[in-house]
Amino acid sequence: MKLLITGGAGFIGSNFVRHIFKKYPKYKIINLDKLTYAGNLDNLKDIADNAAAEGKYSFVRGDISDKVVVEDILKDGVDAIINFAAESHVDRSIDDSRVFVDTNIIGTQVLLDAALKFQVNRYIQISTDEVYGSLGPTGKFSESTPLAPNSPYSASKTSADLFVRAFYETYGLNTVITRCSNNYGPYQFPEKLIPLFITNAFYDQELPLYGDGKNIRDWIFVTDHCKAIDLVLHHGKPGQVYNIGGNEEKDNTEITKTILNALNKPESLIKYVKDRPGHDRRYAIDDSKIKNELGWSQEYDFETGMNETVKWYLDNKDWWERIKTGEYLEFYSRWYEGR
Repeated sequence: MKLLITGGAGFIGSNFVRHIFKKYPKYKIINLDKLTYAGNLDNLKDIADNAAAEGKYSFVRGDISDKVVVEDILKDGVDAIINFAAESHVDRSIDDSRVFVDTNIIGTQVLLDAALKFQVNRYIQISTDEVYGSLGPTGKFSESTPLAPNSPYSASKTSADLFVRAFYETYGLNTVITRCSNNYGPYQFPEKLIPLFITNAFYDQELPLYGDGKNIRDWIFVTDHCKAIDLVLHHGKPGQVYNIGGNEEKDNTEITKTILNALNKPESLIKYVKDRPGHDRRYAIDDSKIKNELGWSQEYDFETGMNETVKWYLDNKDWWERIKTGEYLEFYSRWYEGR
């Protein structure tokens, strides 16, 4: 099988590339990535050279919203597109939403048009539980939950999902959407809560916790997510949506204290900062559909996943130290001071 994986140099995308090569050594992968601030070829450097030498891997630096680039890749044929490429951080979407429209909406539309034109057998859209909005103290998101995005980021992902649905309904394109809860694990860019707090705490820097720290998310280890996408790629039903969850609801304060305990750091590093606008209070995923239909199940509980994650960041200090410089630090110092 020949796959076009967009955003394959990012966090989840690079973990998925690793998963595919480990489980399906004969598959071929084209990795299309714009290499924005969160894209990093170091995420794959230990496997990419060998796979390329064997003719199983190629990298194209480009934008999914660039029709010429996308069609040039697809003209030689691929069996499936898995679209991980996205601007994904809520804070940045609040600061400037335009790039989220360009990548998440227009980019998806360009991919869908090209998939239709070149008769790609399957298109997988990697979405998010944030398209559902916010939950109260009880209940879970199911695939039939109405879409109610509350941030520019989640609005852009919702729009993309609706385009994917429309291409299935209008043209019969074989599309599937996955909506996953919060991922964590190796190679996550240190702007997201868990890697940000691990790397800050390592140097005894403040951990900026929004609001009262009681916002709740469902957490899933990235390897479990990749295995779920694998099942959807090979066995998912066309036109369907599959929720993927970790069944590990934690509030942000609990996550923060878990990290501090793992690093033997004091809770005095916690700094409560003004909450961000439109901050959803709680997410929780009903993942019974993918379990019942495709036989998926989580392998990592939160304690095991967090132990592996903390260890990875401690063992790969050079990786994240190269990242936590320049534009990244400038954006966050400005953001938190403004809050």
